Amino acid sequence: MLRRMISGGVAALAVTALATPLHAQVDAELLAGIEARSIGPAGMSGRIADIEALVSNPDIVYVGASTGGVWKSLNGGLTFDPIFDDQRVHAIGCIEVFQASPDIVWVGTGEGNPRNSVSGTG
Repeated sequence: MLRRMISGGVAALAVTALATPLHAQVDAELLAGIEARSIGPAGMSGRIADIEALVSNPDIVYVGASTGGVWKSLNGGLTFDPIFDDQRVHAIGCIEVFQASPDIVWVGTGEGNPRNSVSGTG
């Protein structure tokens, strides 16, 4: 047992010792001109499929999550409450508010960009 612990410790020390010089060799000036940029598209879980707000009151916002139902905000998106949890389908692809009568909200279920991280579509 002690021998295994010593061997493991030596291996960890060796990996740490090898990694440190490689990190130290990076010249920061070579990276100075690099800026953050989009290299996508890349769909991942937790995606927002659609966002819709009331024209007459932009503080009311609806969000459809690709794998997480429909959410509503009454404060411009600062906080959201789920409003679709009692439905059998949780994959949302589209939301549309009928602006002439904003109490009517259409929800299109199903995921249009499925991946292996999606647990199910409608």
